[in-house]
Amino acid sequence: MSSTVLELENMTMQFGGVVAVDSLSMHVDKGEIVALIGPNGAGKTTAFNVVTGVYAPTNGIVTLRGKTIAQGHPTGKMRKLYAGSYIGKYGKLITNTPDKIAEMGISRTFQNIRLFKNMTVLENVLIARHMRLESGLLKATFHLNQQEERRIKQESLDLLEMLGMVDLANENASSLPYGKQRYLEIIRAIATEPRLLLLDEPAAGMNPQETDELSQFIRDIKDKFKLTIFLIEHHMNLVMDISDRIYVLDFGKLIAQGIPDEIQNNPAVIAAYLGVDEE
Repeated sequence: MSSTVLELENMTMQFGGVVAVDSLSMHVDKGEIVALIGPNGAGKTTAFNVVTGVYAPTNGIVTLRGKTIAQGHPTGKMRKLYAGSYIGKYGKLITNTPDKIAEMGISRTFQNIRLFKNMTVLENVLIARHMRLESGLLKATFHLNQQEERRIKQESLDLLEMLGMVDLANENASSLPYGKQRYLEIIRAIATEPRLLLLDEPAAGMNPQETDELSQFIRDIKDKFKLTIFLIEHHMNLVMDISDRIYVLDFGKLIAQGIPDEIQNNPAVIAAYLGVDEE
């Protein structure tokens, strides 16, 4: 049985005449931490948005544990505008909305924190846990699911305690320090019980000490919850420290892949980040 959790095959995302991601093929295996890096505008978040159902791919396939969750091919006006490869390779259109993708076991955080800031820490986690409620709308309407509600609340408190934030359970999310808000967003994502966790620049805005602490936190949650993690990050120290493998995008194209030592010494990667001298 394959250990591959997530696979992208020639995934292309084109907006009008702009190819944001061009024929990206990559995979994330069970238990790995895999990073997707590249300069600003390289197409990293666009790739995340395709995986999580925000966008339907213009072309190519996304599979989760061997099941196709997204598939596209150029149609209509896009067929004439299409500037990517493999135009005739993929057939049937397959799409899933973000909530369906979450139910399948993919959860994510965002580059810009998206907490419910007028709710408490506990309420933020509870909202995520409610996705796994077994009771239907009828029982909820007539308050016949109180036992399950109590269970969900206790599970949320247990999760906060396990990850060191139970003492902040009744604090308003907006009152938390920036770093704690980042942690809460990750905890809320874990509360949906994902098998694959996508982290979009989790260290954004953090100082070096906070980034080091986040590295350990990511390792801890991977081990405690048996997660597979796919992340985007600009902090290269964090990426090199925790990643098993790294993919590098530049202008939507995959320019390198490999283990951290290979990537940090790759001339194409160095050129993409630092530029090259003009002769």
